[in-house]
Amino acid sequence: MTIGRMRVVAWGLVVACVTALLMPVVQPAQTASALSGADFDPGSIISDGEFFDANALSEAQVQAFLESQVPNCIGANGYTCLKNYSVDTFSRGAVEPGHCDAYTGATNEPASRIIFKVAQACGISPKVLIVTLQKEQGLVTASSPTERQYRVAMGYGCPDTSDCDAQFYGFYNQVYKAAWQFRQYTNYPSRQYRIGNISVGYHPNASCGSSIVNIRNQATANLYNYTPYQPNAAALANLGGTGDSCSSYGNRNFWVYFNNWFGSPNDSSSPIASLDVVQASPGTVRLAGWAFDPDTSQSIYLHVYINGVGFQVLAGNNRPDVGATWPSAGPYHGFDASLPMQGEGPQTVCIYGINLGPGQNKLFGCPVLPGMTGSPSGVIDAITAVGDKITVTGWVYDPDTVASAPVHIYVDGDGYAYTADDDRPDFGSTYPAYGPKHGYSRTMTASPGIHNVCVYGINIAGGGQNKQIGCRTVTVHSGSPYGVVDSVTAKPGSFTVTGWTFDPDSAASTPVHVYANANGVAGAADQSRPDVASAYPGYGDKHGYSVTVPASPEANTVCAYGIDIAAPGGNRVLACRVVQGMSGPPVGVIDSVTASNGVISVAGWAYDPDTADPVPVHVYVDSSGYAFMANRDRPDLAAVYPAYGAPHGYSEAIPSSPGSHQVCIYGINMGPGDNKLIGCRTVIV
Repeated sequence: MTIGRMRVVAWGLVVACVTALLMPVVQPAQTASALSGADFDPGSIISDGEFFDANALSEAQVQAFLESQVPNCIGANGYTCLKNYSVDTFSRGAVEPGHCDAYTGATNEPASRIIFKVAQACGISPKVLIVTLQKEQGLVTASSPTERQYRVAMGYGCPDTSDCDAQFYGFYNQVYKAAWQFRQYTNYPSRQYRIGNISVGYHPNASCGSSIVNIRNQATANLYNYTPYQPNAAALANLGGTGDSCSSYGNRNFWVYFNNWFGSPNDSSSPIASLDVVQASPGTVRLAGWAFDPDTSQSIYLHVYINGVGFQVLAGNNRPDVGATWPSAGPYHGFDASLPMQGEGPQTVCIYGINLGPGQNKLFGCPVLPGMTGSPSGVIDAITAVGDKITVTGWVYDPDTVASAPVHIYVDGDGYAYTADDDRPDFGSTYPAYGPKHGYSRTMTASPGIHNVCVYGINIAGGGQNKQIGCRTVTVHSGSPYGVVDSVTAKPGSFTVTGWTFDPDSAASTPVHVYANANGVAGAADQSRPDVASAYPGYGDKHGYSVTVPASPEANTVCAYGIDIAAPGGNRVLACRVVQGMSGPPVGVIDSVTASNGVISVAGWAYDPDTADPVPVHVYVDSSGYAFMANRDRPDLAAVYPAYGAPHGYSEAIPSSPGSHQVCIYGINMGPGDNKLIGCRTVIV
């Protein structure tokens, strides 16, 4: 079959034109003898009403029909019969308004489900798809089908003059693309075969001739565009077999199979329609498309039932595309209506075309839509208390409207009315039909203590009623600062004190004062403490502190104070601890004092407890003084006093005259305390 604006020819035509000369056509379940070729009308092979009735069969009815055609499945060629066949399908997007809707793929879908879903997506009768499967490849009645029968099941992409196009192989691909093509013919009817007096050939061999056919409906034009030949008198004289060398059988067989399986394909009196849009919107169901009764150009009514509640819609809008496709009907058959949803939960929407002449009212479909109606919905994200204020945040919306809904908040027995109209992009992205203007963050004054807070969404449209979103308890804190001392760590010359503190009357970071005996340092409790934020929602995490205070020699009383910044309350001692300070005069030893060859050598180590830096040492030989730095590495010292490190050793040589000398060594103080005599030695040079 060729693609695009070129003439489209189904594979079944080639098979019928060649093989039908050698054998009879596949017999349907009932014999064609009940039909007469004289009843075949080349201008109306099938009515639009039958062709476009997507709801002619349910999925279960399609399956039951396939089972009835092959009681015993042989399946000798490695492929099971159509009634048992299944295959993975893939998703396809919607084409355009009035064309095929989206198809959602799935694993291991049975043939009956594929036929039904394609019919629903493209608005083509499942009976038409079943009959096309049969007249193209005999798949419906085949008890032992072949791979090729499934590969080109609908003859799509199989022109008369070349091999089938491999890109359209596969049962699912074939069924979908054939239905898509039927819809394409309908949406763009300006083709060789269209409504009107058109020359239609009898056979691919032009010498077999043609005749003018008054094509009276779009469905028949679609069949000719798909299989562009009409049966000649010889083919119509033998409906169950072959005609002559100029006979073609595709459209004849379609007509025969449809009659024998489903009755007359020319139910041309009942309304037909295209449901372009059946969509749930906040509080409403939108219906758009076209509908008309083939017996009149008069606009007809649709009766729409939403969860059993009925509405009447006039299909009277101007639709030039309908008028172009069905000139006798005219253009005034469009509709676009929004109807209120009924009750909460899913909405079953049944649409009927109301018949005006011969025929009967026609059900066009009963889709089930999500229920965008009912009582308000919402969440409480957080309820926090800071100072004398309670803040409640979250979102609320009324599913019947895009308008921002009121929200009522009760603190104990006191009620406050607000509108949930803050921007909530997260809500808008989750519920795009409603937009982002449904958030709330509202603050109320409250006394210290425990309070019960309840939030209500207020109903403003459609069905439903006010809805409690939730209740929580919250404690309002007030007074002097809260806080703790987590640790007091002694370091050379100082203490580092860590913890957290905040003033319950404010979320701001507060000062903290730390004292070690008489030494005081003011710091800020502004470091991140997620544990505090979690324990006291609303205050944030910027309440941690780490303050270093100078140490005094010997024992130190270390105290931390939280400083009050908002009334009521006052400063509060968080904790006091007694800790030994790493402070005082230098400490050291003399390892050796020796004399040799006019030189006195001294060695040892010294450090000041107030610092990890090297300290000076002074060496006196009798009354002569010498200054050095105790900065040589002493790993042994670092192992014993790890806080001070290794660079505290000294080893120096001092020239001296012969005789007896007194050598004294002093550690020089760097912090609190005095210089310290490490020791004296007598040595003879």
